[in-house]
Amino acid sequence: MLTPEGTAQLAAANLTREFPNFTAHLTTSPDDRPRPRDLHPAFYGAYDWHSAVHMHWLLLRTRPEAHADVLDRHLTRENLAVEAEYLLAHPGFERPYGWAWTVALAAECRGTRWAGALEPAVAAVEDLLTRWLPKATYPVRHGIHTNSAFSLGLILDTGERAGLRAATLEAVRDRLRGWFADDHDAPAHWEPSGQDFLSPALTEADAMRRVLDAAEFEEWLDRFLPALTTGAPCAVLDVPVVSDHADPHIGHLLGLALSRAAALRHLADALPDGPARTRLTDAAEAHLAAGLPAVERGDFTTDHWLATFAELALTAPCSGTQ
Repeated sequence: MLTPEGTAQLAAANLTREFPNFTAHLTTSPDDRPRPRDLHPAFYGAYDWHSAVHMHWLLLRTRPEAHADVLDRHLTRENLAVEAEYLLAHPGFERPYGWAWTVALAAECRGTRWAGALEPAVAAVEDLLTRWLPKATYPVRHGIHTNSAFSLGLILDTGERAGLRAATLEAVRDRLRGWFADDHDAPAHWEPSGQDFLSPALTEADAMRRVLDAAEFEEWLDRFLPALTTGAPCAVLDVPVVSDHADPHIGHLLGLALSRAAALRHLADALPDGPARTRLTDAAEAHLAAGLPAVERGDFTTDHWLATFAELALTAPCSGTQ
């Protein structure tokens, strides 16, 4: 397993690697062919924009002082102003996954010399978020970047420290309750899909953990995943099979093991002692054991993003039975 020093080194190496790059830019003319660094002076590395954002987050979580030169070059007011302008000019860009990681990065920068530079990007995300939420009639439930529950949950975890207004965070809570409060009998047996790195059922449950009180959440979860307490098979507790680690889409399932581990730990921590908590805890540790060995493989396909999800899993509360 990577040490904090090794994780920071991995993050810094990815953040300064411009190519290969999956640039999600709408080309509007034959001359509109900018290189990644021109479009995104802060977040040009790590293969794609959202990975660059959350690998900065990872670097700040581990050993920022060892790679302060990278952070100083990337997280400048000038660079982040360009990023904010791009977000506002392309309202669908990185919605909502990249938005959420921008907020998380700003929260992680709080109290550092880079905090002020993130303010324009956070303001842009807040503006976009408040315009999007009222018209987001339905959530996106699949297990990749556009999943609604994961991103809004991350925004709730980090938004206050990032400087989001209380009214914005309450609007996020309201939208989550509106989407999911009446859900029941989640089709967990459909999971996983072939390129998931998030569990639709577990991300939803973890989001509802954030917006319901303890008693309400326990009742909601029993309706949503009744198999947890009945002892029936529950597919989201089974470690995913990853047949080809180097395939970019199949390799997403490595991230699924780690993102599930984080969600399972959080859900277990939210429940009282009992069969459901025990099953969640045991499944979390099995997923973590399966996912961690893949974090550093020397393959850019996974190295550019997977360590972020390892950090989420390792820092989630680890609760045994009481």
